[in-house]
Amino acid sequence: MIRVLLADDQSLVRAGFKALLDAQSGIEVAGEAADGEEALRKARELRPDVVLMDIRMPVLDGLAATRRITDDQGLEGVRVVMLTTFELDEYVFEAIRSGASGFLVKDTEPEELVRAVRAVVEGDALLSPGVTRRLIAEFAARSKEPSAAASLARLTEREREVMALVGIGLTNDEIARRLVVSPLTAKTHVSRTMVKLGARDRAQLVVLAYESGLVRPGWLG
Repeated sequence: MIRVLLADDQSLVRAGFKALLDAQSGIEVAGEAADGEEALRKARELRPDVVLMDIRMPVLDGLAATRRITDDQGLEGVRVVMLTTFELDEYVFEAIRSGASGFLVKDTEPEELVRAVRAVVEGDALLSPGVTRRLIAEFAARSKEPSAAASLARLTEREREVMALVGIGLTNDEIARRLVVSPLTAKTHVSRTMVKLGARDRAQLVVLAYESGLVRPGWLG
């Protein structure tokens, strides 16, 4: 059973998400929070698999709450998905850098929300449906200047190549076609790269790809 915590200051939004998720097989809403402090408290109390976190909330905003959750070693298995009203929310890339596993716009299709919850539990990043690569380029362009990353020396040449392709938003299937390998092989390379760099998921791998200078803003392959 995938347990979800809903964090949004609008009760109607929470009610809609709860009704949708509770109707799905294998998913249950474990709790709700109306602000960031409550979200942090409930995350520690309930240990959900996924937190759907609104960016703009009172008391403690979603960005700060996400950072505290992902920095808490006791919540290592908790994945945070940011909820935003606009596709190009100025905080999204910073949220991913802070440890969020991805983001969704609030008016996303119901089936996409369900798919998203299942995906992050499996370790995938929500850097897609439709707007992915434009968003990556937009927020990477606002990120810090690339710094020398000694950690990249741990990677093989193929792993660096795979990391760069993850960085421009390619899925495992797309990477497999680009490199003429099987999807399983592509997934294995991605997983090994994440382990070597200590990345929580694909979202952090994308951030590392930009911050290390392995991928530059505007390069969309």
